Amino acid sequence: MKGAHKKMKIDAVFSGGGVKAYSYIGVLQSLEKKGLEVSRIAGTSAGAIISALLIAGYTSNEIKKHLLSLSLKKFLDPPTYTSILPFSKWYNLFFKMGFYKGKQLEIWLREILARKNIYTFNDIKDDCLKIIVSDLSLKRLVVLPDDLKDVYGIQKNDFSIARAVRISAGYPLFFMPETINHQPALQKSLLVDGGIVSNFPLWVFKDELLRFKRPTLGVKIVGDNQEVQINNMVELLQAMLLTMKQSYDERYLDQNIKDILFLRVDSVETMNLSLGKKDKEKMISQAKERTDNFLQTWP
Repeated sequence: MKGAHKKMKIDAVFSGGGVKAYSYIGVLQSLEKKGLEVSRIAGTSAGAIISALLIAGYTSNEIKKHLLSLSLKKFLDPPTYTSILPFSKWYNLFFKMGFYKGKQLEIWLREILARKNIYTFNDIKDDCLKIIVSDLSLKRLVVLPDDLKDVYGIQKNDFSIARAVRISAGYPLFFMPETINHQPALQKSLLVDGGIVSNFPLWVFKDELLRFKRPTLGVKIVGDNQEVQINNMVELLQAMLLTMKQSYDERYLDQNIKDILFLRVDSVETMNLSLGKKDKEKMISQAKERTDNFLQTWP
């Protein structure tokens, strides 16, 4: 239409952050307000959930509506025997390597993506979505769908986006690891939260010469730096995971600091699935204000 302004295309990368990722709704609202269109997007863990919804064509307000009406407790899906067998949750932790199956998260993702006729990576533009996961069996980072064929012998067009996101959001100890069978080799890999290896994959859109194709916005959730209290084995393992999450991506922060939007979210626990609507709304509002200020000088 004559006189309409053409939207500026950018790429975006969203870090993990558990329930703190409600902040990303405010970021998306601000991007839309400025007329910035996300062409390619990458995410880890909770950042992968937001990435998938955005690339499926959901607007920021549609994402807000879906996520605010969602009861996060529905994702607490232990095996059925847990309710009748005392101490079975510790059996799950030791032998199943997690308290919850994570299937309800995948089912919800599959249903909400299906409303936009999105099922597999074949249903979206090539190279527009990258999901980060950690392969414990191969001791390596995996980018989905890029690495599916070379690492597992699986065609990316046949792989469910909902499953890829559920794997990336599989917070260790909380959710049981997912498995991928290599084709045609008789080998199986255990996969978990991509944040173990790369919680903020800002590097993923760089080319061979370490350059970005277009302006690339990195959005990273940060919290307070208070000392973590460790009183038992589970808390010890969680502290170890949080420490590992900080290491891999640090080298990229200083190199690209002008392109990184830091969202400070204090006093909210990463896996607090009982978080109330008021707290969610507060995170969204604060993130939008922070992003509005950031975009005054970016890109």
